[in-house]
Amino acid sequence: MIRNLWIGKPGLLREIPQAAKSWDRTADLNVTEFKSLEGAVTTVAPPRTPRRLKFSWDLLPPDEAQHLVRLARRVNGPGLQGSSSPSYGPLALLDPASLNLLDPYQAAAQSSSPSGGDHWFTIVGTMVVSPAVGDTVVAQFQDVTRIGWRHGTWPGWPVAPGMRVSWLVPPDWSAATATAQLDWKAADGSYLSTSSAAGSTVTGTAPADAAYVTPVGGPGATGLFGLAGACLTIGDTPVAYALGDGCPAMSVTAYSDAPANPLPYRNVSIDLVEVRGAEL
Repeated sequence: MIRNLWIGKPGLLREIPQAAKSWDRTADLNVTEFKSLEGAVTTVAPPRTPRRLKFSWDLLPPDEAQHLVRLARRVNGPGLQGSSSPSYGPLALLDPASLNLLDPYQAAAQSSSPSGGDHWFTIVGTMVVSPAVGDTVVAQFQDVTRIGWRHGTWPGWPVAPGMRVSWLVPPDWSAATATAQLDWKAADGSYLSTSSAAGSTVTGTAPADAAYVTPVGGPGATGLFGLAGACLTIGDTPVAYALGDGCPAMSVTAYSDAPANPLPYRNVSIDLVEVRGAEL
């Protein structure tokens, strides 16, 4: 499991070693209530529940404080000048409380696409997603197929070089035939290398220049297989059927920056919301 918060543009994540004084990670439910004249209540809610995160720190060292303020104010910092990563746009945030970095619907195999294209893509072979069985979709693997899990915003899940990442394929795939794989990618999405293992799980270390990782797997057999229960986590202990916390693109909506005593330490707070995009 990841011990500290990591935040920044993909490819330029920075660790914040100091624990936050306060930390709120509540999802925004957006439930609307309607009450009839008879007193009966009807609720309406959107299918998505975007996360809102709020952090605050006391006596934060100046380097970490400046990094957070640059992100909030969309000001380029070290490593950004002349790069392809502008100061605006969505941020990546790796939250140490997130046990499973897959999207919550992805982890539960609940797809809004008849083809499953919002969550999975075929690398080798043929996979046909079937209608929901119970509450989840299943897939017909027509040959020795290998599929990748798709991040909704980036070429993969943001990582930093040296980070340990573990991946567990859907638990109903047989460990005797399944393959688990982590594909490491550079900041431009180009392929770097692979960590793979025979069986249900693999753990790998992000190589130098790695900015993203894509989890890949295959059941190693033909037939109908479930897609629920997979887990992508930082560290060595993926948990089957863990709730997907996601690793969504985030945008800063508010911040505060107050000089602390003694200087140059600062008291900083920052609010973020899950977004589909973040334009200047």
